[in-house]
Formats: sequence, structure tokens, C-alpha cells
Amino acid sequence: METRDFTSEFIFTTARSSGAGGQNVNKVETKVTLLFHVRNSGLLNDEEKDLICIKLINRINKEGYLRIISQKERTQLKNKALCIEKFYQLLAEALFIEKFRKPTRIPRSVVRKRLDDKKKLSDKKMNRRVRGGDLE
Repeated sequence: METRDFTSEFIFTTARSSGAGGQNVNKVETKVTLLFHVRNSGLLNDEEKDLICIKLINRINKEGYLRIISQKERTQLKNKALCIEKFYQLLAEALFIEKFRKPTRIPRSVVRKRLDDKKKLSDKKMNRRVRGGDLE
């Protein structure tokens, strides 16, 4: 997925970050927000756009922008790199299509082993019980 370069389609905004950073927090805008308009992307085909819109519906706002925020690091540059990394990771997960599982039968040996284990456990618990005539 990283063979395509989406950086020309990114919109970055910055804001003051919360959390650690001391006096730096009040002065420097280190929080980075990456916006990517899914429907207007020229690098994705319609099928990929639909798949992304379905799988990432909770991350896409009303205007159609995929929004990714990073404020973990103390510098804007590192947070920007984290946003880009998160974007490619989300895109790869959204475009991943799970392979269809061909249903197979459970082998008889596995069924037999499960039933044997079940019987052994049952016998073990049965031996722990106090029988009515044993108390005298």
C-alpha cells in the first residue's frame, strides 16, 4: 500500500497539545491532525473508496474526511510522521480482504480424544463425591 504516495492529498492542521511537555505545551502547536478526503482521492479506485468508507465509517466525518490525530510526541515533526504511519496502517487494514474459510469436517480422532478427556474428567469428579453408605 505504501507504494502509492498519498502525501499530496493530505491536509495537515496543528493545535496545542495536551499532556506532558512543561511550558512547551502552552507555547508550541505540537498536536497534528491529518485530514484525507476519501471520495476525492485520485489514487484510489471506486471499489477501494467504498471499502474504506464502510470499514472506517467511525473515523470519517460528515464532510467525508478521514481524520487522524497524533499528540504523543513533543515535536510537531514526530507527530506528523506518526499520523502518516497511522494512515497507512489504517488503509492497509481497511483494504485487507479476509480469505474465505473452506469448512472442513472435524477428524474422528479429535472427537474421540475430546470425548475420552471428558469421560476421564467426569470419572475423576465422580470419585470425589461422598457416597451415602460410606459415612458409617
